Amino acid sequence: MKQNRAKIIGITGGIATGKSTVVKILKSMNFIVIEADEISKEVVKKGKPGLTKIVEKFGENILLEDGELNRKKLGEIIFNNEDKRKELNEIMHPIIIKEILDRLKSYIFKYDIIFIDMPLLFETKELLSDMGLYFDEIWLVYCDEDVQLNRLMKRENIEFDYALKKIKSQLDSNYKKKYSDKIIYNNGSLEELEKTVIDMVKELRSDKNEKDV
Repeated sequence: MKQNRAKIIGITGGIATGKSTVVKILKSMNFIVIEADEISKEVVKKGKPGLTKIVEKFGENILLEDGELNRKKLGEIIFNNEDKRKELNEIMHPIIIKEILDRLKSYIFKYDIIFIDMPLLFETKELLSDMGLYFDEIWLVYCDEDVQLNRLMKRENIEFDYALKKIKSQLDSNYKKKYSDKIIYNNGSLEELEKTVIDMVKELRSDKNEKDV
């Protein structure tokens, strides 16, 4: 009997669009969600190769007194310096993708659907392909920019100009919409978002069952 592999769904979306909330909903439905952000935190802990490479590039002054990464200081360095941001991404992205692939190997034939939460999915698409990570579908969590701005200002207690700068530092959402398979519109309430996600999961399972027959 042929062993069917899981359907792999990429979840992405800009800052303050509600992607983390979508991930929480999927987890509450007992789905496996591999989270790139969580992996990015794990691979830069003290003694991990990611931190070693960051120190080699940015210097030991990027560390706290206990030898752990000073995230705030690193964030300040890369936020206003595109070259430094690229240098950090060149270090981190291959390490994160390799860890995702390693986890997929243990899940791929155990579950029918696996979600991978990747904020920078489109920004790393070429590298993902080179390293052999492919998606059956890409789901984009999207909301209108005014909604996004208001959520970000409220969440981080920041002014309009700074919030807008953070949003504009990311890849344009309209580009992401163009190349996503499905859009999760999140301009409304949590209840509306939950219903949208549940309906999309039902459709996904229905499609997979039909193809597996």
